[in-house]
Amino acid sequence: MIEQLLEYDKSLFLFLNNLGTPAWDNFWLVITYRFTFIPLYALLLFLLYKKLGLKSLLILVVVIALMITFTDQVTNIFKRGFERPRPCGEESLIFQMRFIANHCGKYGFFSGHSSNSMAAAVFAGLFLRTYYKNLIFILLFWSAVVAYSRIYVGVHYPLDIVSGLTFGAISGWAFYKLGQILLNRLVHK
Repeated sequence: MIEQLLEYDKSLFLFLNNLGTPAWDNFWLVITYRFTFIPLYALLLFLLYKKLGLKSLLILVVVIALMITFTDQVTNIFKRGFERPRPCGEESLIFQMRFIANHCGKYGFFSGHSSNSMAAAVFAGLFLRTYYKNLIFILLFWSAVVAYSRIYVGVHYPLDIVSGLTFGAISGWAFYKLGQILLNRLVHK
């Protein structure tokens, strides 16, 4: 059953990856570049500061640092534990796919880009939902676009992406709860 699931995953990867065209390659390379969204993160931090104040922001920056470290490290544990090669590392796929990323990497299950972007989206979206009702939907869409970029450039399978998004959503929610507890104890006493 697992083998069949992995075959479906490869087939879906090839379908989605081959939808790409050279005209869109640079766009998706910018989307997948890890520093592209620093202005978005800065804006979200500014909104947290504006709505919650400096003391709350400082506490949340620590929680965010813990959250990103957590998602990143757990992602690495899974990659080393499962040792599933990335599509760009599979000799049987290399001539059937479009590989446009700068490098391939060794293992891909699950996607760190997907888990980190989803964790940030859920965390910020939940903290700011009282003030910006639709922001969470925009952030979830942004996270999905970042996740798809990893398929487009040829470094992750769809199952890597879905697993990363799921783990990121759970992590974002858990660290949102941790942030709430800390704010209630340290700021809103």
